[in-house]
Amino acid sequence: MADERAKKIKLMLFDVDGVMTDGTIFFFPAPGGGAGQATHERREQMAGKGGFGTASHEIIEAKGFDAHDGTGFSLARLGGLKTGIITKRISETVALRARDLKMDHVYQGQQDKAAAFYEILEKEDLAGDQVCYVGDDIIDLPVMRLCGLAIAVKNSREEVVRESHYVTPHEGGRGAVRDAIEYVLRGQGSLQRVIDEYIRSRSAAPAAENGT
Repeated sequence: MADERAKKIKLMLFDVDGVMTDGTIFFFPAPGGGAGQATHERREQMAGKGGFGTASHEIIEAKGFDAHDGTGFSLARLGGLKTGIITKRISETVALRARDLKMDHVYQGQQDKAAAFYEILEKEDLAGDQVCYVGDDIIDLPVMRLCGLAIAVKNSREEVVRESHYVTPHEGGRGAVRDAIEYVLRGQGSLQRVIDEYIRSRSAAPAAENGT
């Protein structure tokens, strides 16, 4: 059962487009320099191969992210889960979001997602059944077939849904990542504890009353 698989998970990996976002990609003129140098160099390496991103100092590739998902990553950290992304496209927006969320692994420009998956396993000294992967399209299937818990977001392609262990109630970019994280934490019996800890850490301590 999928919830039994969730008990083993120590690392959650995510696709970006269609999972952390709704799949929409925006292109804007870049004022004064454009993307970060590392991101731009990686895009230039993949220029002409199609689908990796726009190699240009004049254009910024932008995406929209869900605030509920952001809270989900905080819950994951409190629950002792590591996180990361494996995505084909290369975008400074994604790099910025990953830093903001304090993600442990950021793999952009990955056409062979299984190769990135194996590299992460080696770095973390984990077995495949200790990793959850959340995807939405057929490029995600190789990793979903290797990991312990394969989660499809609600808007996934039919082939991905068929091979998943769990489907989120929300669509990508609309809280699906939060669904996946809470599913794993719930399966590990830690969700309520983590939520309580999150609330305590962000609540001001009550002022002491006189005489106490």
